[in-house]
Amino acid sequence: MARFQELDWRRTQLGELVLRRRWDPAFERDVIEIKLNDEFLMSSLFTVAEVELGRLAVEELPGDGLDVVVGGLGLGCTAQAVLDSPRVGSLTVVDALAEVIEWHRDGLIPGGLAQDPRCRLVHGDFFAMVRTPGAFDPEAPGRRFDAVAVDIDHSPRHLLHPGNADFYEPAGLRCVRELLRPGGVFALWSNDPPEPEFTAALGEVFTDVRAEVVSFANPLQDREATNTVYLGRTPAGDRP
Repeated sequence: MARFQELDWRRTQLGELVLRRRWDPAFERDVIEIKLNDEFLMSSLFTVAEVELGRLAVEELPGDGLDVVVGGLGLGCTAQAVLDSPRVGSLTVVDALAEVIEWHRDGLIPGGLAQDPRCRLVHGDFFAMVRTPGAFDPEAPGRRFDAVAVDIDHSPRHLLHPGNADFYEPAGLRCVRELLRPGGVFALWSNDPPEPEFTAALGEVFTDVRAEVVSFANPLQDREATNTVYLGRTPAGDRP
């Protein structure tokens, strides 16, 4: 078995995109990684917080037939955590890189997301779609969702592109609230510790705001690592 295999390489509008698999002797298993230029977008070594993002977004909601949007596909960990709930009726996953969607559809990234009839993979700019009424479902422009979970930037302050910055301000977060049904949940992954400034911005728009610190072992650095999942809810009395 090869210790290292480049599964695909693409030149994209954002730079050089690589999907690779390697054998990690410390973990004694294969690791799947996505790199964009010199940055790691995702590694299958550390997915605990991404899974928690999807799980918490759904766990916070009552009822069945839930409609969920996930911004950011990557290895599909957040999307799969959403679909693990039988209470989810539909999932729309948006990613800016058509190549990543293609990898899922072609089976280069395992998991079977593209084969789940509840799941729709959409190529698009999630942040632009948030600002555009009806963009997530052109056939039903007024449609609202039960949850929106986002895992795209490294954190609200460490962005993949500076044009994303306004999403994390109250005006941008209000656009998200417009997508949600009364009592709906907004969830956001961050690689950084909780940021009081962003938590305050969330509190201007949502209720029941909190920052969940998710801990997991990092044997590579022989320490415990943490990510953050921010959560907020639309007021129950929001207009339908």
